[in-house]
Amino acid sequence: MVLGIISAAVHIVLGAGLGAAAGGTIGLLVGAVVGLLIGAPFGWAVASAGTYAADVKGIFLFVVDHTWSLLNTVAGALYLTLHLVVGHQLDRVVSQGSGRVNLVEGVSPRYATTIGTVCAGSSPGIQRHEDVHVFQARLLGPLYLPLVALNYALFTIAPVWLLWHDHSNAPINRFTRYFEIGVYPHVWNEAIAYRIQGTPPR
Repeated sequence: MVLGIISAAVHIVLGAGLGAAAGGTIGLLVGAVVGLLIGAPFGWAVASAGTYAADVKGIFLFVVDHTWSLLNTVAGALYLTLHLVVGHQLDRVVSQGSGRVNLVEGVSPRYATTIGTVCAGSSPGIQRHEDVHVFQARLLGPLYLPLVALNYALFTIAPVWLLWHDHSNAPINRFTRYFEIGVYPHVWNEAIAYRIQGTPPR
């Protein structure tokens, strides 16, 4: 419960600070409300599922997620809020003590998606892959999301991945496959995760 309250408070303070920097007192109030709307669901999920274990490792992960990796945590909190708005369910059993918030349903039934510490639509067969993304975010902190976005943009407009792509087993023969079979599994964060667990889409 305490960690959930602290988490929500961090989001509110961050929102208020950014709002104040952008627009004085009104900005502060608007930012605080936005922080509350995003932070409260995340704090509730953290408390409700017991996401962070009450030991040294759990506290350490919580601190990392709310300092160095705060940008990723905020992005994950927004992602979680949107899932909850459309009625998706928190997976308390899988989330408990894991250092991540799991949701039963994903964006697509074909893929799990992880943003920050929020993992949606995963299964035991691919959870280790998703945990790699959680680790990547914690390791790179505020650099993680910009580096992922930059790699997606680069590989979309300059498909150098075609040089090492497996054309025989995963042909790029439709426009949608260019992204699903080409760009997506070759960006650096996915390529690393697939080496650790999972088979890239074909």
